[in-house]
Amino acid sequence: MKKIVIIPTYNELENIEKIIRSVFSLEEIVDILIVDDGSPDGTGNVVKELQTEFANRLFLLERKGKQGLGTAYIAGFKWGLQQQYDYIFEMDADFSHNPADLVRLYKACHIDGADMSVGSRYIRGGRVENWPLNRVLISYGASVYVRLITWMHVKDCTAGFVCYKREILEKISLDNIRFIGYAFQIEMKYRTWKAGFTIKEIPITFIDRKEGHSKMSKGIIKEAILGVWKMKFS
Repeated sequence: MKKIVIIPTYNELENIEKIIRSVFSLEEIVDILIVDDGSPDGTGNVVKELQTEFANRLFLLERKGKQGLGTAYIAGFKWGLQQQYDYIFEMDADFSHNPADLVRLYKACHIDGADMSVGSRYIRGGRVENWPLNRVLISYGASVYVRLITWMHVKDCTAGFVCYKREILEKISLDNIRFIGYAFQIEMKYRTWKAGFTIKEIPITFIDRKEGHSKMSKGIIKEAILGVWKMKFS
């Protein structure tokens, strides 16, 4: 089975080499696609240097300018489907997601039979470390808000640590995904659920980034709040 981890980046110079080496150190063989939005700090250049060491396993998709998390993943999904990958993962570059948990996400789909597996902070066994209380309340509150509106039974609706079977990405219309911020994560789970696919949550420990800067903004939060209603009634 061909597996690829998509990692969007914008100014992740402090983390990029470490996260790539950490993923490639796993016993489970996976490839990596970095989708870089023209990082001015040289993130893309580091990836290019590492490609000589990890030939045919490390790939780089360069885009001009910061275009948003959702569009980065959509571009990565389309690339992965074209390259015939069977399992496609989402993961952050900043070690808030533990690379070792990729194996658990994969097994939840490949062995346990889920179509999508989600690294969840908000089911039994999941937790958050080093986040300020206001961030925890916003994140947890957002998931409760989404569940109340959509009736979707996913506890961590905004989670960005996900494994997809390719069949999901083939069936839902990627060109019709409308959100580009964190609401993108909500929309992908909602469309997956509405299409009749099974979703399994796996407990993880989410650790706030130690290096680099968060991409969270008021605009992203507003998109998520209003976007859920648009998504519900579209």
